[in-house]
Order: sequence, then C-alpha cells, then structure tokens
Amino acid sequence: MNYAHLKVSSKDFIAIVTINRPDKLNALNIEVIDQLSKCLTQLNHDESVRCIILTGEGQKAFVAGADISEFAGFSVKNGRELSASGHKKLFSMIEEMNTPVIAAINGFALGGGLELAMSCHIRIASENARMGLPEVSLGVIPGYGGTQRLTKLVGKGRAFEMITTAQMIDANTALNHGLVNHMVPLDELLQKAHNIASKIVKNSPTAIGYAIQAVNAGDEGGLEGYEHEIHLFGEAFGSEDFKEGTTAFLEKRKPEFKGK
Repeated sequence: MNYAHLKVSSKDFIAIVTINRPDKLNALNIEVIDQLSKCLTQLNHDESVRCIILTGEGQKAFVAGADISEFAGFSVKNGRELSASGHKKLFSMIEEMNTPVIAAINGFALGGGLELAMSCHIRIASENARMGLPEVSLGVIPGYGGTQRLTKLVGKGRAFEMITTAQMIDANTALNHGLVNHMVPLDELLQKAHNIASKIVKNSPTAIGYAIQAVNAGDEGGLEGYEHEIHLFGEAFGSEDFKEGTTAFLEKRKPEFKGK
C-alpha cells in the first residue's frame, strides 16, 4: 500500500500506520482522511492483520487538528456535509472495525486529532502528549464525534469543561480522566502499543470482532447491548475459532486461531 501521507508496515499480525505530514504537525485534511479510510478498510479485511497501531510522524504531534484553511469559507450545508462525510468515511468506521485499533498519541492530539484517537479502541499517550478540543475558539463545535465520544470516556462534566474552555490537558490528566489507557515516556510509546497488540493477536479474531460489536451496541442504550451480546455469543459457537479454542484448552495446548 502506497499513500502520499501515510507510512504503513506490517509484521506478525500487527500493522503500524503513521500519518506522515510532520511539516503540518500531521494535521488532517480531506486527502488524509480519504487515505486513512482506504488504508484502514484494506487492513480491516486483511487476514494477516489482527491489530493496527495508529500514530503520527515525529515527536511533536499525533494529529494537531484539522486543516482549517480547507473549510474557512464553508456554508451551513458545506459544514454538515463535511461532518457527515468524516463520520461515515473514517471516525465511525474505525470505531466499528472488527480489527482493534490502538492510538499511540505521540504529542499534540487536538480537534480532529483527538477525535481520531477517541474513535480508536485503545489509547496510549506519551508523557509529552497534549490533548484538547479547541473548536469553540474558532466559532464551531467538534464535528467528528468529539461531543459524543469524549462524554462517554470522561463523563459529562469533564467533557463540558474541555469543550467550553477549549483548553488542552496533559497526558497525566488524560490518564486520570480515563481518556487514555496508559501513559509512557515517548521513547517507549510504540513498544507499549506493540506489547498490547501482541497480546491481542494471540486471541480469536472472530471473537474479538464480535466483542467490539457487542461493546458498541451498548452505546445505543436500553437492552440493545444485552440483546446483541446474547446474539453474538451464540454466533461465536458456530465459528472455527471456537472449536479450535475449546479443543486447544482441553488438549492443554496453545490455540492456533484462523479468524474464521
């Protein structure tokens, strides 16, 4: 896979996707969003990839926001279309992928950059990371899922404070708020992400995909999540991975999952 603004590598079922616009602090624009969408979609359907690590090039930024010059003159209709397209093409797509995505936040994650990290399934931050949603300082609101995902991760009060003040928080605060799972020194960031990924890829890809679907279904409220869990639990019994996992357990050996 060759992309103008992405670097992609894969080994031992783990793919690393690096957003490569260091001169722009890896800022998102329409082209980068399109490339990420195509790249991650392809990886999600690649049987040789069972976990994806997403990070930014350099030591300053994961993604330092969106490219404001692209939408400074937009109308109401243009704004709605921009948000809807981003949700469908990338942010909601990542959240719904069957392949787990780990965000390795190596610096600034602002605006669309933080929204990108929040759409991932797991987040790890380097100690120098700074996170925030500064959109209201530009007269707009987070439009790529920020108002929804931040609230679910840190709670309504903290989400209101971050969004309305437009202020950044440091990595330690993000860890304490539950916005990120882990905080490590910058030079240990990718290794920490790889360590988690290496544990993920040992397990059943089929079961992990079902688990992601079930967890996401819980966001719909009511009994929907429980009903999805019951359905997907049953579906898992029909998979080859279930047969392999239970057989390996009974035979006291490590399973060799095929993702089927």
